Amino acid sequence: MVQYLGLHETIDLHELLTFKSLCLTKSTTMSALVQDEELKTILANDAAAGQQHIEQLQKFITNREAQ
Repeated sequence: MVQYLGLHETIDLHELLTFKSLCLTKSTTMSALVQDEELKTILANDAAAGQQHIEQLQKFITNREAQ
């Protein structure tokens, strides 16, 4: 059975995907400028988590088959 997202759900997912992409870009960019090792670690962990979140959101948009 194929399930389709509603228009508002698709728009919400795109907004979340845009926000998470911006957060990932900011974490990656700032980690190159930071000198404190603890803060670098925090930003690296945030970037890794952000990448996973983006992949999950992309699956919601592209995978429309029922689980």
